Amino acid sequence: MAQHFNCVIISADSRQIYKETSIGTARPTAQEQSLVTHHMIDEVSILDDFSVGAYIDRSLAILQEEFQKGDVVILAGGSGLYIKALTEGIDIFPDVKQEDKAFYNDLYEKQGIEVLQKELEREDAKYYNVVDKDNPHRLIRALSVIKSSGEPFSSFLKKEETVRDFQSILIALERPRPELYDRINQRVDMMMDKGLLDEVRGLHDYKHLKSLNTVGYKELFSYIDGDCTLEHAIDKIKQHSRNYAKRQITWFKNQQDYTHFHPEAVDRMIAFIEEKRSKDLS
Repeated sequence: MAQHFNCVIISADSRQIYKETSIGTARPTAQEQSLVTHHMIDEVSILDDFSVGAYIDRSLAILQEEFQKGDVVILAGGSGLYIKALTEGIDIFPDVKQEDKAFYNDLYEKQGIEVLQKELEREDAKYYNVVDKDNPHRLIRALSVIKSSGEPFSSFLKKEETVRDFQSILIALERPRPELYDRINQRVDMMMDKGLLDEVRGLHDYKHLKSLNTVGYKELFSYIDGDCTLEHAIDKIKQHSRNYAKRQITWFKNQQDYTHFHPEAVDRMIAFIEEKRSKDLS
């Protein structure tokens, strides 16, 4: 699609942005990157404090430059927060005290996710009803904001409409579930064959970093630490990848502005974009 429109690709993958995580994030290959210019890949170190706000600032600067050359740029990736923030803007939250965040991280480690779910339901039922309740990072984030500010997390979700100087055409890629899960399993095997274990070994000293608390790395850290067998770790990577894919599917289905296509229906997607594009230009 990028070759058809003669445009660049901006990655919206919150993990491919790190330089040290090439294999475990299935980054576009050198050949793919030689065919089309990719931005926001291999951009920062895992040691850098990189936020969604920094992502928006860099991506908007790229868009401003690219739209001087043409009228199409492709944003590709599965991090819904990055996509939504870039296309719609983000809410502004108060600073969180480190001790409050540490408190809930410790609570999660000792008592599990259920205690976080119950506390959030008690403290902010409005946000509890819409949050991904199986995502501990979201729960910890919300509870930390509540504890630090004394206000419900949902009270900060009053974002004024952000007006972007571009039009977003939103497409979600969708495969039949058995086909998707089979491809996920195959991809994990391919990443292991390409040297994922060696990549993770080289990052073991940094396993505490938030940037490495992600599928494919945390499971192999457990193997390296002697907590499980390699076979078990690989099975967990596949399972957690499938779980993550399922959450992504649910998230994108709940976004009403997306049009769904099979990933191989490239001609249909191009025709869809061309139609939208001609209407916008007219």
